[in-house]
Amino acid sequence: MALKIKKGDTVVITVGKDRDRRGKVLAVMPAKNRVLVEGLNMIKKHQRAMGNREGGIIEKEAPLHISNVMLVDPKEDKASRVGYVLKDGKKHRVAKRSNQLLD
Repeated sequence: MALKIKKGDTVVITVGKDRDRRGKVLAVMPAKNRVLVEGLNMIKKHQRAMGNREGGIIEKEAPLHISNVMLVDPKEDKASRVGYVLKDGKKHRVAKRSNQLLD
């Protein structure tokens, strides 16, 4: 199943501790229906030193379920659902709020 959120999109989190905060999508995990958002949903991880990697407590982004984020409409700067439209024989993503093409 193809996800409607892509790497590099700006999204807003709709639930949880980071609600209403925005960030850029760093990675999409379609098999798990999850996304990684830059600087949001931070967790602390205890990490052992290995080779040239430092040990200690590090902070990193944890994946969010795709249903907990919404794409930010580039025209209206608000959360929007994503749809598809056929144009010139190609399928393009479109923001439902303003009908603006995303690709």
